[in-house]
Amino acid sequence: MEKLILQLLNLGSWVVPIIIVGALALPQMFRVLREYERGVIFRLGKLIGAKGPGLVILIPIIDRMVKMDLRVVTIDVARQEIMTRDNVPVTVDAVLYFRVVDPVAAVVKVENFWKATALLGQTTLRSVLGQAELDELLAHREKINQKLQEIIDRQTDPWGVKVTAVEVKDVALPDGMKRAMAKQAEAERERRAKIVNAEGEFQAAEKMVQAAQMIAKEPIALQLRYLQTMREIASEHSTTTFVPLPLELFNVFNQRKSGG
Repeated sequence: MEKLILQLLNLGSWVVPIIIVGALALPQMFRVLREYERGVIFRLGKLIGAKGPGLVILIPIIDRMVKMDLRVVTIDVARQEIMTRDNVPVTVDAVLYFRVVDPVAAVVKVENFWKATALLGQTTLRSVLGQAELDELLAHREKINQKLQEIIDRQTDPWGVKVTAVEVKDVALPDGMKRAMAKQAEAERERRAKIVNAEGEFQAAEKMVQAAQMIAKEPIALQLRYLQTMREIASEHSTTTFVPLPLELFNVFNQRKSGG
């Protein structure tokens, strides 16, 4: 009986440490990655590759895994003081959308892809908007966004980062520039109003010339117009009397005046 107890004690001295080591090692051996996650595996400092999603088995102490998220990430680009090409100071901020498409490159080729992408967005924003005029910045926002996206995506491609979109959120103008733009818009509306009035006068003159040509061909049309005018005046119940006189009556007075 004493021998059996001693054997159990000797066995327990081996089993308990094994159980403790197993309890500590198992969480490090088995990792579960979600559908949008990948694990970049290093074995004794040497790159093995990317694994996941699902169950990933690691060798304790020897293997090290860096977890990467493949979902789209949104970064607010800090507000930048920019001088446009036509020397107008503006304050601009933007939003940057990107995601990791190559987790191995995002870990191996850049120390911190998140910070690097954000700083690259700031410098590119200053560079691109500094080459654009104020009118282009306000009126062609989509074109500028597309140009920003192409430049940043081209530079982050070696890092395994895909820039999906860049959106300029707000363009803040100085108060003096806002007042100047308001005066310019008001002057532009006045110019358009004068052009519309001039075009109306021109079209009315054309119609009057056409009417005169038609009356010259058919003089009876003028008499019909007289009768129509008299009818309109009579329908208003006014005290005005309208009597049309032919112009030939005045020819006698003109002849006497010229003869005298």
